[in-house]
Amino acid sequence: MNHNVDVNPQRGNPRVLFASFLYFDSSFMTWVLLGALGNFVASDLGLGGAMKGVVVALPVLTGAALRPVMGLATDRFGGRRVGLAGMALALVPLAIAWLFADHLPVLLCAGVMLGVAGGSFAVAIPLASRWYPPERQGLVLGIAGAGNSGTVLASLLAPRFAEMWGWQNVFGLAMLPILLAMAVFAAWAKDAPVRPPRRTVADYSRIARQPRTLELCGYYAVTFGGFVGFASYLAILLHDAQGLDKVSAGDLTAAGVLAGSLARPIGGLLADRFDGTRVLAVVFAGVAVLMFAASRAPAATSSIAVLIAAMMLLGAGNGAVFHLVPRRFPRDVGIVTGLAGASGGLLGFLLPFALGMTHQATGSYSLGFVLLAGTAALGLAMAVARGSIGRSGEAAPVVHHTPPALAHMPETLETTTV
Repeated sequence: MNHNVDVNPQRGNPRVLFASFLYFDSSFMTWVLLGALGNFVASDLGLGGAMKGVVVALPVLTGAALRPVMGLATDRFGGRRVGLAGMALALVPLAIAWLFADHLPVLLCAGVMLGVAGGSFAVAIPLASRWYPPERQGLVLGIAGAGNSGTVLASLLAPRFAEMWGWQNVFGLAMLPILLAMAVFAAWAKDAPVRPPRRTVADYSRIARQPRTLELCGYYAVTFGGFVGFASYLAILLHDAQGLDKVSAGDLTAAGVLAGSLARPIGGLLADRFDGTRVLAVVFAGVAVLMFAASRAPAATSSIAVLIAAMMLLGAGNGAVFHLVPRRFPRDVGIVTGLAGASGGLLGFLLPFALGMTHQATGSYSLGFVLLAGTAALGLAMAVARGSIGRSGEAAPVVHHTPPALAHMPETLETTTV
């Protein structure tokens, strides 16, 4: 098969962008499938509050651990190869959960293995990024990253399918979109003609220790960690705290995820125009206020609206962060994406666990919301303390009509601070 695609450097590569989106979309759907089915699993297996959080968040944790690995592999072997391998591996835990997950230990094992789908982020983002010039990175990566809308499909369809055919069979059905995405990815995904040079382990370690890398990891821990944590646990929260039936809880979760997914490219576009850290400061301030309001909201309708608004802001924050990554680390998008994604996945694991623990201990989610408000406030303080607002969005000069995404790269390992 001929994978060559005619590309105008000024337009990028729409086929690769769509293939990256579809890969991330189907993988993200798979990654959070346990969360979408959490109410059914908890009911059948008799899980308590803390264990509910562990079950739905376990794939998030292992996905976080795999993101740096898959980002490194993408830099070394190319996104096309790593993406195809990742989708093939994601079929294995789906088959295990479909055929054998009648007992908690087997389900936990499948949950651990589902983390490979979460690692897709560290592949799809650099694959798309390297085809586009820096002035379009926020919008392009917002589109590629909007593949987290796969959670919408999981939240809407999985509870309905579970009621009709049983929750185990939903894992078998989830194999179909993965196979479709593999076919499209094999046909259209292609690595950019100019790729970053291979790095040594020492180079990756040096990048990981840079203050700007740690800063981006902190931002993404709040934005993506909050988003994926809510995407995994919100259906359980609405079922337990608001008394909604399982399907309605899934529908409202889907609404929150859709709001956040649509806001992601908008956040990237705003970051392209106004500076990523300014957008992040607004996001963190808004989330802190909304989380505190959720801890105080007595009415079911008001608290649901607040949570959906928070997910929308967090989605916009995701886009703003990945406006910054390829501009600060144009040669190392894969590894920085993996590191940032790992930090986000770690908080995405801790959020459901913390909410489950606080609800089990206090009978209310209020304390959990207060903790989340404090975390968002720390993100705001970090953005302000770094003194980056008004300066960090300055892009390095770009020479046009050169290979996209690499035209502006400096020769040194530590890239331009923007």
